[in-house]
Amino acid sequence: MMKTINWSATYASRIRIFDALVVIWAVIGAYGVRFGFSDITVGTAPDADYLLLSALLAIGWWLMLEFWGSRESKVLGSGSDEYKRVLAASGWLFGFVAIVSYSFKIDTARGYVGLAFPAGALGLLAVRWLVRQHLSLERAKGKSSSRVLIIGGPHSAAHLIRSLRSVPEAGYKPVAAHLPGALEGTLLPGDHTVPVTGVQADFKTMLSVIESSNVDAVAISAGVNLHPSDLRRLGWELAARDIGMILAPALTDIAGPRIHTQPVAGLPLIHVSTPKLTGGKKVAKRAFDLAVAGTLVVCLSPVFLILGLLVRLTDPGPIFYRQERIGLRGSTFNMLKFRSMKVDADAQLQALLQAQGSGGTPLFKVDNDPRITPLGRVLRKYSLDELPQLLNVLGGSMSLVGPRPQREGEVALYDDAAHRRLYVSPGMSGLWQVSGRSNLSWEESIRLDLYYVENWSLMGDILILLKTFKAVFASTGAV
Repeated sequence: MMKTINWSATYASRIRIFDALVVIWAVIGAYGVRFGFSDITVGTAPDADYLLLSALLAIGWWLMLEFWGSRESKVLGSGSDEYKRVLAASGWLFGFVAIVSYSFKIDTARGYVGLAFPAGALGLLAVRWLVRQHLSLERAKGKSSSRVLIIGGPHSAAHLIRSLRSVPEAGYKPVAAHLPGALEGTLLPGDHTVPVTGVQADFKTMLSVIESSNVDAVAISAGVNLHPSDLRRLGWELAARDIGMILAPALTDIAGPRIHTQPVAGLPLIHVSTPKLTGGKKVAKRAFDLAVAGTLVVCLSPVFLILGLLVRLTDPGPIFYRQERIGLRGSTFNMLKFRSMKVDADAQLQALLQAQGSGGTPLFKVDNDPRITPLGRVLRKYSLDELPQLLNVLGGSMSLVGPRPQREGEVALYDDAAHRRLYVSPGMSGLWQVSGRSNLSWEESIRLDLYYVENWSLMGDILILLKTFKAVFASTGAV
């Protein structure tokens, strides 16, 4: 059976063209800004030298992007590795130019280099981002993805399929599952849309299944019933057929920076570091909170004043709403909001929950809540009611980014795993905010909070804040 069209080769070709256009634009633009274009036809010595330098720089830049693997299929379209490789290739190239200029005492115009490097690097990142958006749209439609055969036990294979389907932008499309060692007739638990090709564990049968499935990659899930020698032979055969091999260990919600591979006696041992928000990391997070929250409070003080007046004028009662929430290590604090409900809203909560049949659910959310004032609906739609939480951040009871601050009744329903979300301060925003807000189920909300706690990083906080603006303006999941 013939293989499907290689989407990665198609996109890599497009990126090569875009990269060439960007680097040519960057070096020609830098030349024009620094020296002007009027004397190019004259061919004076300095201009001729810089024209040659521009040509060599553009060619070298394009080649460095290739050598640095920024167009490889494993980094194309998802994750930050693609962007890191683009910046690394650009940085090393211009570092090499600087070293050569210094070593041979070549008087390279700093203004020329100082314009070409940032313009080209930003242009390359922008192009990669645009290409990635187009690729994500195609993958959401089931196109431009790698067809994957899952090999493993029934439960681990089903979990891997669900995980891959939850992030279609990653570009892996499960098309079949092989369950070596399982009972004849076994199906995937809870999922009958992915066909099971069989349960045979012998090497020749699995190789035949792989060839007939017309896949681009084979994913080996945890606990697979295969002998190590057969797994090694399978890797050789897949490499010979240009089919990718993916090993999926039994690690859930662990981010890349915590995973380190160390080869020992021919075995790739995976080390998982323990997440700790202490010492310098704790100081850095707190300093970041104070700097950003303080700046926002100063800049938004006119907005605070206007919203406060509107709340008071449109509905009698206090401007701020204070509600007790559970914070760091189970401590309690009063979370501030602009009041968006009627004064007696809390007294009506239980009756409304019972009326809609959700009195025992973990998330105390009322559908089409009649307690919300007209102004409150606008405040909630754009999360303006949450601006006073900046004062909580300055006071130290909250952070800009963290798990969702929840009520005592919700925390009382936690299991042992959910209690880990109390290891860090609750946040004004978080993964829950940029992943659906109130549209998330209880389980999804807890899973995202635990992922944040287990994989915290300052850069992750910055990225979440940037995504928050998009989620807020799109009013996704607002209540």
